[in-house]
Amino acid sequence: MSSREKILVAVKNNQPALQQLPDLASVNAITYNDKFLQFSTVLTAIGGTVVEIKSTNEIIEYVKTNFSSNQNYITTLPQLQEFKALDENLDPHTLENIEVAIVAVRFGVAENGSVWLTGDEIKIRALPFICEHLAVVLQKNDLLNNMQEAYNLIGETQYGIGVFIAGPSKTADIEQSLVLGAHGPKTMTVFVVS
Repeated sequence: MSSREKILVAVKNNQPALQQLPDLASVNAITYNDKFLQFSTVLTAIGGTVVEIKSTNEIIEYVKTNFSSNQNYITTLPQLQEFKALDENLDPHTLENIEVAIVAVRFGVAENGSVWLTGDEIKIRALPFICEHLAVVLQKNDLLNNMQEAYNLIGETQYGIGVFIAGPSKTADIEQSLVLGAHGPKTMTVFVVS
């Protein structure tokens, strides 16, 4: 038996007993009268941008106006034919020069300004982390109050990948100064479709 196998057997034999998960129904979760206002306030405070739109056509004009004219844009949304469609079979390394990636999200959480994406939305796992600017499309009706509601929605579902993202990448490790875009997108724009 190799050292690796011995370690894995030892870990397996010394695991703590399983415990029942807490009953989240008994937790007094926060709810908001205006989920959109809460979501926008929190996301803006952590460095994100919220743009309320009536249709996805407005995304095209916004992206062209607010990002460089380099036009290295990619999307997973078929209705945004103006931009290059993401080919799911691409080598993720070819995405390293993507300026703007535009993807749909399943829902947003008002409590913390986060959005939930799965492999179905992003197609290639690296996409929302390797682009220079991340833009996501969220239906206003898909805003939840809090993380308890979010976990109730995703709890038993199986995903290849699922991730909450809230705002652009950031760190304050460098001389205690906040740096945006340190390990991922420099900006995050959430297009909220009314």
